[in-house]
Amino acid sequence: MTTPPSPGHSAAPVPTGRQAAPGHDPLVVVEGLRKVYRTGPKEVVALHDISFEAYPGELIAIRGRSGSGKTTLLNLVGGLDSPDSGNVVVAGHPVTELPEAGLLGLRRDVIGFIFQSFGLIPVLSAAENVGVPLRLSRTPVAEREERIRMLLSMVGLEKHINQRPYELSGGQQQRVAVARALANRPRLLIADEPTGQLDSQTGRQIMRLLRAVVQSEGVTALVATHDPSLITLADRVLELHDGAFVTPTSPPKTPTPA
Repeated sequence: MTTPPSPGHSAAPVPTGRQAAPGHDPLVVVEGLRKVYRTGPKEVVALHDISFEAYPGELIAIRGRSGSGKTTLLNLVGGLDSPDSGNVVVAGHPVTELPEAGLLGLRRDVIGFIFQSFGLIPVLSAAENVGVPLRLSRTPVAEREERIRMLLSMVGLEKHINQRPYELSGGQQQRVAVARALANRPRLLIADEPTGQLDSQTGRQIMRLLRAVVQSEGVTALVATHDPSLITLADRVLELHDGAFVTPTSPPKTPTPA
């Protein structure tokens, strides 16, 4: 069984431009996902026969109303939940077949998560919050501190490294969460309604930041949102309705030459 790469693993270079060339292997492969929630005799189909691929350097927006299955889909791709049927492969790792130890390694080294609620530790400073994944992966102190400074500078918070979450605005807290998600150089970013608690202007700023991160770090991003104003910043849009895609998915286009 394949094991997740060691800490510090870097994604391979990807073509420049807003979308990866179709000839490149997909980073994420989802095939026939089905998820059913059961409450007594009742069954609610959260996802029905979901299949798609995501390529290196691509930002995909997953759109749909509340209850359409967006969070369930992201949880299955990220190994936070398991499907009733179907398969998920991320960076060559069979997510739906990995034991818990393998899933922990995958979530630590390959996937970065950004949540609507920010998920920061209140008693830690911005720098300490970003450093948590690096401590868990036992990154050497000097390398850890350099990575923290670089990431907080990338998200525009180099002057706020010692401030705690309650001293930061909502947008600043989400920027810290983005930096933390990038700490261990993940190949896949999963963001579940990352602008849901922010005003529209700040939400657009965070989405533009994710757009810039995809380009600068060479990662793939899956972003769940129901905000139509943010859709234009994505490379592709996958729309969910009652647990199924509304229209057939298509492969990314060849990037436009610079």
